[in-house]
Amino acid sequence: MSVKIGIAGPVGSGKTSIIESLTNRLKDTYKIGIVTNDIYTLEDANYLKKRLPEHHDMILGVETGGCPHTAIRDDISMNEKACQELEAKFNPDIIFVESGGDNLSATFSYELIDYYLYVIDVAQGGDIPRKKGAGLLFCDLLVINKTDLAPYVDVDLTIMEHDVRENRKNKPYVFICNKEKESLEKIKEWIFALID
Repeated sequence: MSVKIGIAGPVGSGKTSIIESLTNRLKDTYKIGIVTNDIYTLEDANYLKKRLPEHHDMILGVETGGCPHTAIRDDISMNEKACQELEAKFNPDIIFVESGGDNLSATFSYELIDYYLYVIDVAQGGDIPRKKGAGLLFCDLLVINKTDLAPYVDVDLTIMEHDVRENRKNKPYVFICNKEKESLEKIKEWIFALID
């Protein structure tokens, strides 16, 4: 059975780019499958197929036709079917299930995934951790992306980290910049710990 890792977060937070980067870092150790969710397109799946051509057949797009919450939490049948198809054809070690972009209340059903991370980005505002939301509060790993943009959007990362710590309590989080290779190592090590 594959380890299924959900990746949720608002539109533009960097979910698809993080999946691309993680796949490139993990592909020599693990066989990776990917399921993406978009409402009426296969935009994210097509992007990843171009960027990860060696994984072309192991990337499946799901058109949810409606609210992203439904397809990852309430009626998971489309995503479940896509995961089962990947498992039957390729027996991957890991399947990333990317949620369609949504707000702070998006959460995954644990009947669909084993673990999930939630991605926010600094450019959305330093107050995002104080606004809380189920995805941010309850995910297995919170990822605060695009830290390099903080000076350009007047976000104090020290205050933002304090707010994350206050609201996450003892749950893990990482601050990253997807353009910096060492940043993604934090998530890679988290995944290694899940599987080993």
